[in-house]
Amino acid sequence: MQIYVIEQGDTIQNIAQDFDVPESVLIESNDLREPDNLVIGQSIVIPIWGSYYFVEEGDTIESIGQEFGIPPEQLIRLNEITDPDRLDIGTRLYFPQTPREVIDVATYMDLNITGPRTVEEIQRVADELTYLNIFSYEMNPDGTLRPINDEEAIQTALLNNIAPLMVITNIEEGQFSQDLATTVLQDDNLQDILLQETLRIMEEKGYRGVDFDLEYLGSINREAYNNFLRKAVDMYHPLGYTVSTALAPKYFEDQEGILYEGHDYEAQGQIVDYIFLMTYEWGWSGGPPRAVSPIGEVERVMEYATSVIPNEKIMMGIPLYGYDWTLPYEPGGDFARAISPQRAIDIAREYGAEIEYDEEVQAPFFTYTDEEGNAHIVWFEDARSIQAKFDLVKDLGLKGFYYWVLGRDFPQNWLLIEDNFIVRKFMD
Repeated sequence: MQIYVIEQGDTIQNIAQDFDVPESVLIESNDLREPDNLVIGQSIVIPIWGSYYFVEEGDTIESIGQEFGIPPEQLIRLNEITDPDRLDIGTRLYFPQTPREVIDVATYMDLNITGPRTVEEIQRVADELTYLNIFSYEMNPDGTLRPINDEEAIQTALLNNIAPLMVITNIEEGQFSQDLATTVLQDDNLQDILLQETLRIMEEKGYRGVDFDLEYLGSINREAYNNFLRKAVDMYHPLGYTVSTALAPKYFEDQEGILYEGHDYEAQGQIVDYIFLMTYEWGWSGGPPRAVSPIGEVERVMEYATSVIPNEKIMMGIPLYGYDWTLPYEPGGDFARAISPQRAIDIAREYGAEIEYDEEVQAPFFTYTDEEGNAHIVWFEDARSIQAKFDLVKDLGLKGFYYWVLGRDFPQNWLLIEDNFIVRKFMD
């Protein structure tokens, strides 16, 4: 497959013609809601096996082969070039599909977001998922768990050869609570109640593992959390269940802050089966406008993580959303609006905005002015930013990656998974 960025004057007709793809396929694959009104700077995915390159001034077979890592003789053979010393500008060259790696892919699903669309959302992307992390069972101060209506999601996952994971959080009244976590983690009896309750639910409902997403623990709970996870592993492994954790993005071991101090990368890398690293939310709804998952910040986290956690245990986080900030940004003011990548394109189209791409952070953005005269800036994800993250996953040889959160439209993402990877299914 190939990523193409819309330029001035492009039409769906000429793009389809250039790449020998039916217009209907381009429209359906990218869910182009107004194919006759494309947005300048919008990225689409061309659903072909392999990719094309159009010769530019100064190109030679040797320079093209060197740039893209393809032997010149292979280019000549594949494209039936009779005179390799003469390449006309605009000549279309075919590049073969690169080998795909087998990898794990997961996504969190917040049932409050998907609601009645839960089954539809899972089925739409089922071929590209190994795990479905169902969010979430919230712990109570007595060690019990607040029930959720997850049966439909679990059964849909199992029918599609996806391993459903039970997510447990220390959320209380809509917020992660250090006090709640401390109450449970500092009491052996409450830990046992929580672990037994978790086991009962996994056995009754068909979960294949548990994912502990305990956040804002602080240093007071660091060792208690490690010991709790050891107990969980000792209890669940003999029964065939996996144990994983979701960890905040850290740059180094002793990073200060209540979000980071309770998460021990090295210890948990030894204890649990795999780790979901939350490599997103640098740009967040209450903060100043910036990319949600800038590649440089992700690389910093991964540099530390891979130094203390086995690469084959790491699942790198990727956002399926962006934010729309009203300007000027004021600390403590209105929060930015979370939007899907597809909605971001719609907004750009509605307001006649051109999408730009920040090469440093590897993310798209645009600005616009609404009907009331308010200025906005939108940062989101597109095919280019996702491909940059996929390349990092491949370069590091990670177990895989995961998404927060299912339910926001982003068709190009799922096309690119198919192009880059073979997704491992949990029964393989």
